[in-house]
Amino acid sequence: MSDPTRDAAFSLLQAVFTKSASLDAALDALPAIEPRDRAAAHRLTACVLRHAGTLDTVLEPFLRREPPPAVRNILRLGAAAFLFLDTPPHAAVGTAVDLARSSKLEPFAGLINAVLRKVVAQGPGVLEELDMPRLDTPAWAWASWGKDARAIAEAHAHEAPLNISAMPGFTPEGGEALPTGSYRFPAGTAVAEVPGFAEGKAWVQDAAATLPAKLLAPKPGERVLDLCAAPGGKTAQLAAMGAQVTAVERDKTRMATLKGNLKRLNLAAETVLADATKWHPAEQFQAILLDAPCSATGTARRHPELLHLRKPRDFAAVTALQDKLLDAAAAMLAPGGRLIYAVCSLQPEEGAARIDAACARLGLKRDPLTLPELPEAVTSQGDVRTHPGMWTERGGMDGFFIARLVKPSAHD
Repeated sequence: MSDPTRDAAFSLLQAVFTKSASLDAALDALPAIEPRDRAAAHRLTACVLRHAGTLDTVLEPFLRREPPPAVRNILRLGAAAFLFLDTPPHAAVGTAVDLARSSKLEPFAGLINAVLRKVVAQGPGVLEELDMPRLDTPAWAWASWGKDARAIAEAHAHEAPLNISAMPGFTPEGGEALPTGSYRFPAGTAVAEVPGFAEGKAWVQDAAATLPAKLLAPKPGERVLDLCAAPGGKTAQLAAMGAQVTAVERDKTRMATLKGNLKRLNLAAETVLADATKWHPAEQFQAILLDAPCSATGTARRHPELLHLRKPRDFAAVTALQDKLLDAAAAMLAPGGRLIYAVCSLQPEEGAARIDAACARLGLKRDPLTLPELPEAVTSQGDVRTHPGMWTERGGMDGFFIARLVKPSAHD
């Protein structure tokens, strides 16, 4: 018998693991199903993606040979449902077997039934002996995160809460007020249900994502350049702080999203559809925010497929683009002006290494940051480095790297 949740989850896993699709793109490509089934499929898929290493380790003793990828994904779904999502044993096994039959994998139905019955009988005991954070983190990522690796990996096992930024003077009812000024709602909260969202008084933005604009600290009326601006959370922040914002974005679809968000919030900004590495403003800016394209590994709690899709070889291209954007931003920065560079990445090569290189290459100077509400995030160099293992008692935060640079003036 067909189970729409399992069918959809299987399609999502196949898209991620065999087509390297993002989970959001895979969700968009799903056929129309009930919202409840869609949400359940997303939850089950995300569970598999968060715990793929652990699930494969549990399954391993019960497999004599490597199954086809589609069969492994069905086994992962059944095991995840039972081990992590409290699905009754008969339902976890039965729906997996039915899924095999409906997916033209009938010859493997017996294998799936036998393996998952063993998971039901022995899996919980095996689970207790495993180092799940280590198993669920690719070796390259664990090595790159250094002393913070375990804290980050433990945070990745949990769904992220919903964070809201609010217009000045508005307090979303029912949200936990965070020291950084955001409001936090429990994981799974539908944004449409957040008080004030429909009225254009609030927008979705992780607590860590609010820090770049805060640390730029624009003065009311100050001209501020927001590079790589879509989807517009930081543009909205800057505009709500009273800045005169010019937002540059090269992607038409993402620019449309930015404009839509500003319209919903009744905020104004000049928008420029252009490649920031090639665009030349009529005059330089005293304040620039560059939230550069990156590997986005700092958002893996929200996008658990990322650590499966990213590979170390990917970073050379992204760091080269970051350098080009820093070069362009430096040319747009007025003498004496300040530049905030930010990435939602946990990778060191996208963070402090880019700033060290920019200072050496461009003559910019690091301007050390302070962050009284989150002092543990300030590095010895005066940059800010957040990660999901911070604020564990509050539900964590995204991983961000933020640095502030100044362009010396002629008399400096």
